[in-house]
This record gives sequence, C-alpha cells and structure tokens, in this order.
Amino acid sequence: MLRNCKILVAKTAGFCFGVDRAVKIVYNELDNRNNVVTLGPIIHNSNVVADLEERGCKAVTLDEVTSGQTVIIRSHGVPKQVFERLEQIGCQTVDATCPFVKRIHNIAAERTAEGYTVLIAGDSSHPEVEGIRGFCETESFVFDGCKELENLLKSTGFSKKKLAILAQTTYNKTKWDQCCKTAAELAPDALIYNTICSATAERQAEAAELAKNADLMIIVGGRHSSNTHKLKAVCDEYCPCYLIESADELDGIDLSSAGLIGISAGASTPAYIIKEVLRTMSEIINNEEEFNFEEALEASLKPIHIGKRVQGTVLSVNSNEVYVDLGTKQQGIIPAAELSDDPTAKPEDVVSVGDTVELIVLKTNDQDGIVTLSKKKVDAALGFEKICAAKEEGAILSGVVTNVVKGGVLVSSNGVKVFVPASQAAPRRDYDLNELLKQQVEFKILEINEGKQRAVGSIRAVAREKKAAAQTAFFENVKVGDTVNGEVKSITDYGVFVDLGGVDGLVRRADLSWNRFKHPSEIVSVGDKVEVTIKDIDPETKKVALTYKKDSENPWEIFRSEYEVGQVIKATVVSITSFGAFAQIINGVDGLIHISQIANKRVDNVADMLKVGDEVEVKITDIDTEKKRISLSIRALLPEEDEEEIGEFTGEEADEEPAEASEETAE
Repeated sequence: MLRNCKILVAKTAGFCFGVDRAVKIVYNELDNRNNVVTLGPIIHNSNVVADLEERGCKAVTLDEVTSGQTVIIRSHGVPKQVFERLEQIGCQTVDATCPFVKRIHNIAAERTAEGYTVLIAGDSSHPEVEGIRGFCETESFVFDGCKELENLLKSTGFSKKKLAILAQTTYNKTKWDQCCKTAAELAPDALIYNTICSATAERQAEAAELAKNADLMIIVGGRHSSNTHKLKAVCDEYCPCYLIESADELDGIDLSSAGLIGISAGASTPAYIIKEVLRTMSEIINNEEEFNFEEALEASLKPIHIGKRVQGTVLSVNSNEVYVDLGTKQQGIIPAAELSDDPTAKPEDVVSVGDTVELIVLKTNDQDGIVTLSKKKVDAALGFEKICAAKEEGAILSGVVTNVVKGGVLVSSNGVKVFVPASQAAPRRDYDLNELLKQQVEFKILEINEGKQRAVGSIRAVAREKKAAAQTAFFENVKVGDTVNGEVKSITDYGVFVDLGGVDGLVRRADLSWNRFKHPSEIVSVGDKVEVTIKDIDPETKKVALTYKKDSENPWEIFRSEYEVGQVIKATVVSITSFGAFAQIINGVDGLIHISQIANKRVDNVADMLKVGDEVEVKITDIDTEKKRISLSIRALLPEEDEEEIGEFTGEEADEEPAEASEETAE
C-alpha cells in the first residue's frame, strides 16, 4: 500500500469535442438505420472500435465500401476526392469531420485557389494531413519541426512562392511556436494560421505542468493515436511516463516510489476508461484521489442554452475569433464582431490568452459541439449602468462615433450605443455628420429609457460648457497687448476671424499685413495656426480686436533705419496719377515722384513718361516722418543746365504740389 501517494487527473483528459461528436454521430446512426460503416476506425481506441463492431458497425477501407451503405467519415477528415468516390459508388455519406479540421480544409482550398503554396506542420502519413492535402488545388508540402521547415524555405524556388503555413490540429504547440519564429525570419510575407486545436494545446500545456510536479505520469489512450503519443512525448521531458490503453496494463508498472502520480488521456479516450484506470489506481495505493472525475465529468456536460450567462477562459486569439474554455465539452467561440462595440478594436486589444471573461450564449450547435458567445452584450449590460449613473451625475462620457444614421449619429461608449441627434452632434447646420465617423467624442446624457435600454446624448452640450469655461478663463487672464495663439476660423472681405480657444477675435484688413493685398485669403488660410496680438477687448459684448501685423515688420521703421534725404535709390513705379507717379522703395513704403520731378522738360501726361512696373533711379528729396510721406525726384539727377532750362520754362509753380497729391501720398 502507498498510503502517502497522491493522484491528480488532468481536467482536460479524455474526449475532445470533435471526437465526442464523431462517436455520438456513429451511435446515433446505429440507432436509426442498418448497414452503417466507418471509413477507417472512427477513433484510435480499440475499446470503442470493438464496441461498435459488436453493434454491427465495422471500420472499412474505401475499396470495401459498397452501394447502399451509410459511410461515416471520421473526425480526421478525408481528401475531397474521397467524397467524390463515395458519391460514385452510390452510398450515403455522413460527414463527422471535426469542425476544426473542416476549417483547415477551407483555408487550404481558399489559399491554393489564390495561388498560394500550402505548408503543413504535421505527420505526412497521418489521415488528417492526407485529408488537408486533398483539399489543396495546387502543390502542398509537409514538414515536422524547424529544421525541415528551414530546408523547405531555403530550397530552390521557394523565395518566389506565395506561402500559407498551417498545422495539423494535434501538432505539438511548442514545436509550432518555434516553427512560426523560423517562418517569420525566412518568409516574412507568408500567411501563418494557428490551426492547432485549442483543446489539444490546452491538454498538452496542462499535462506538461502536471508532469513537472509529478513523480510519474500515466497517459491513457490508443497506441495508434497520434495526439496520445504527442501527449506522452510532452510529459516524457519532465518525468517517467507510461502509455496504457486500459486499466489492465497498470499491473506492469512500478508505482511504489511515486509520491505524486499524474493522469492524462488522449482525445480518443472515453470517460469510462479513464474512470476505470483511476479506480484501479486508487485501489492499488488505497488512497482517495484529489480529483473527483465523476463530478468533473458531470460539470463538463452542463447544459448550455441561448441567453445563459457563462464564464470562460481565453484559450487562443486570432483576427477572426477567440476560443474560450467554458469548463464543458463544448468549444466556446467569440466571433470578432461580438468582442467589442468598437469596430476599430482588434481582438488582441480586447482580450488576451488566460483572461477570464463574462459571456452570453448566442447560439449552440450540439452536432458540432460549438457554442457561439458574445462579450459585447455583457459589456453593454454593465455599460448601461454606467450610462445611467452618468446621467444622474451630469458626468461627461467619451466614445467613438460608429454609425451615421437618419437624424443623427450613434456613439459607442462602455459597450452601449448612444443616439446623438444631428442638432446635438453638429457644430453648425451645414456640417456633414460623416466627418464625425470613427472619431473620439465627448458627450453628456440627455435622456434614458431603461425599459428599452436606450440613451440619448449631446456632443454640443459638452462643447458649450467647454466654450463657456474657456471664455470665462480668457477674459479673466488676458489684456490688451498680450500675444496669443489661435486658429483661423473664417475669412471675409473685411477681415479674418480667429478662434482663440472658446473665444473668437477679429483681425481687420488693416491689421493683417503691412504689405498690399487684394483679399485677406492672400495672407492666411482657414485652419492656419497664427500668433496674434490683442488690440482691444470688450468683455460685455465678448468682442476681441486683434492684429496680425508685427511691429518688428513695420516697413516704415525699416525705411527710417536704412534710408535718408539725399540718398539715390532705385524704385519701382506702382501707380500713375494726374499729378505724378508713386514708386515702391521697399515692400509697404512708396514715395511720390511729382509730375514736375519726372523729366527735364514739361510733362503734360505722366503716362507718356512712365508706366507701372518701370524701375527708375530717383533721389530722396524729402521725408515727412509725422505724415509718413516721401518725396522722390528723377529731375534732381539730371545735369544742372537742363534744370535751369526747365525752371525758365515751367516757372516756380512747377515745384508746387497739388492738394490731391498730398492726400495720395498720405495713403
């Protein structure tokens, strides 16, 4: 007796849902018709196969099938050509292929139809791998381990192929992870599909963890079962491990030195065989096991119905769906669309392997052993409570605009879609609501209908509150002369409106630039970030006058610092008048060339002597700093004798400037 010995049974030991489904299909067919056969052993377990034979169901080869039989395809699946051959024979076919294997068939068919070459991690002689290859429309290759994959990828011609890499459902998870790294390095553009059955991966991981702490492991399963041998190989790395098909084989194993014995079983091992092994071992060591298999089995068969709230542990995550363990024989699947109400969220951003999540059952498929679940519906129920609390507290919520609908938009927040009417969503009447799509927004709840679980919100309410707070802060903290930053909001003929953060200010035309321009749009554009100076503030009317011109850019100050009376310069004629011509000295500063100062002869029409765009050499004859007037002369640069002749001809009146010239120069 080994009274101090403990026995631990892996919770995932025994039938996976695919095998369980296949076996149930066979027994169901036997209950309803005669002449039922399986194409090969339905599972790799001699006890189950023997029991089926006693009931008249034999395992046959394709060559042995005859017309009129009901042929059941086992969970491993078969090549597409086999289905075609069975149809030709004239028998009825019942497909018991595991849904996970079916998924691989679909991937293989779709990718090869697109010109991809499929690489399969697995045993080339295994029926499942043969079936997968049978759905490939183009070439496919099988590899087992990193070295074989590396050799394939480095072989001639592979660098130019489009590759899709997948795995046999029962492939070793550790080896697969290593192969994925090799593929990422040597074929970075390859499509990699994680097709290892989540139950297989979980079974291997749990058995390995058990083996690390055990003194001895017992693996129960058929000797021809691939997944059972892989399970034993995983455990062999940590402690002595024995593979048995039934409790009778325990007699040949020395259990005397074991303080802790672990038990696991392959996917093709029925519950009653595991139970018999456990009972026999308990009798041998005269000790009650810590794991109650009967209770666990009963728990695994718990009924699951639509609408039921369940808890699951995340087993794997991919771009299309998430697999979860529900603690039952059914496989739980959360479609990507049922993970989150946020359409931009990726599955890996929502959940991670090992997470425990609350779920609602959407659909059950007892034949496939699959339960379709929703996380976002649970989140919505919890989120609605937060929505109600926000209404009571007047709190601001944030969310993403997911849809533009008739009359407004839908905002996803806390798993709930809140309707925001157009009048409460758009900042102005002509606003296109599509600009809000997929944008993060802040809003407040206006109305709640708890009976229908609906809520109405307002984006503008938050904007109004923020604007009011910004206005108060602005008028409390700024003063005339302050320089502030803003954004050009709109442009008119008479000036530019600038958003200063909740307060709009106006830059009139005269305050936009020191230079000439025809329209304010030549100076700034809507959306420009600008630095402006407060020119005037009226807190009562909330009006703010701004200037965009910088004192440092004042052309008159630049002129004063660089030019003086008597200086000879070049200037460009910019306008013609009846009494003379204005010429630009620098950008923003013009001087007047009076009609009497244009030439050394009488000038009746200025346009006969000068035209806009002419560059002329002139002398600065006068600078009126107070009136900002500059007088220029071409005549002053002519020879003296010519000037005397002109003086005699024109008289002193020629030097007098007409009244209208003074006004033009002032401008």
